[in-house]
Amino acid sequence: MKRNFSLLFFLKKGKTDHDGNSSIYMRITIEKKRVDLATGKQCADNDWSNGKVIGNSAMAKAINLYLKQLESRLHESHRNLLMAREDVTAKSLADNFLGKGTQVRMLTDVFEAHNNEMQQLVGIEFAPMTLLRYQTALRHIRQYLKEKHRSKDIDIRKINHEFLTDYDFFLRTTRKCNNNSAVKYIKNLKKIIKLCLAKGWINRDPFANFKAKVKVVERPCLSQDQINKLETLEFGNERLDRVKDIFLFSCYTGLAYIDIYQLKRSEIIIRNENEKWLIINRQKTGTPTRVPLLPKAVILLSKYENHPQCAELDKAFPVSSNQKMNAYLKEIADLCGINFTLSYHIARHTFATTITLQNGVPIETVSKMLGHKDIRTTQHYAKTLDIKVGKDMAVLSEKLAMEKPASKNTVYSYTITK
Repeated sequence: MKRNFSLLFFLKKGKTDHDGNSSIYMRITIEKKRVDLATGKQCADNDWSNGKVIGNSAMAKAINLYLKQLESRLHESHRNLLMAREDVTAKSLADNFLGKGTQVRMLTDVFEAHNNEMQQLVGIEFAPMTLLRYQTALRHIRQYLKEKHRSKDIDIRKINHEFLTDYDFFLRTTRKCNNNSAVKYIKNLKKIIKLCLAKGWINRDPFANFKAKVKVVERPCLSQDQINKLETLEFGNERLDRVKDIFLFSCYTGLAYIDIYQLKRSEIIIRNENEKWLIINRQKTGTPTRVPLLPKAVILLSKYENHPQCAELDKAFPVSSNQKMNAYLKEIADLCGINFTLSYHIARHTFATTITLQNGVPIETVSKMLGHKDIRTTQHYAKTLDIKVGKDMAVLSEKLAMEKPASKNTVYSYTITK
């Protein structure tokens, strides 16, 4: 396969008008085979020399710049053919330059095809919430194209750095996404672009110089006093008492909402005679989670042994939808005097921080129980509280106090060796 080509700009004398201007053509030559293409520009014979318009007039500069741009585009077409491992001939290069024989792939079409394939893999490789996020990302893309580009779709080859920065701005302003939400939607788009690159549909990564960073968010959790208060309160309302029990169970096990929703009685096994363990694969990551149940978690579990919904469906708890659970938790927070928004995921943070780390459980063990693949993820969940710092320093102070101070009359001798 010939990889090099020659390019010549020339005047086609047979295409001369009444004013003596001839049409400018470009000639592509590969292995003595050539193709001539019209540039759409004209020039007087006397003003043409060595493949360009001579002189410093505005017209001469404009035409020469245009010819340079055509040359640059032709080199890009040549690179595209090489990267696609296609045979490079004068005709194939000209066709690629003109856009002939190239299937145009549109962004939302590719995005939708990806989502349809993902839908078929829900429960196998992907969680339902992952699919929902990509479906939401596609809706945002469609709204952005409609409002910003006045179009229903866009050729994936036209996606560039400007497109990405404008889309990021759209997410933060029109959609009012916070930084981390905007970054997640940008990453959803990035996956589609990586897919296009892998399939050879595009040869340039528009994300090459685009950076979007997730900001570390201060994650609230319940203190031990708040947990104690929540445990002792009886609301006299079956709905709120049930939500409180399920929430507290996650505080003592670290289970996310989807994992507690799907938790089966058969996934709680007995080890070492009377020791109960919770053994599941996390829905989000598929990683195994093994958590020995604390006594308070066992008590909460036993309260629902005879619940009809649990017995019929082999469920550990009668869990409502995530939306309803969070709505009920807001009521509970008001009744308990908790001064921040109480959502179900705070139970997971409470387990990581207040229940485990604050009581001396190593972060490696906490990471294993949470089902994290990377301990850095656990560090985002678990923060070192002031009370833990105080306890650690108290131990150090006590240790230092036990050491006998040196006597004032103690003489230290040193031997200096040369």
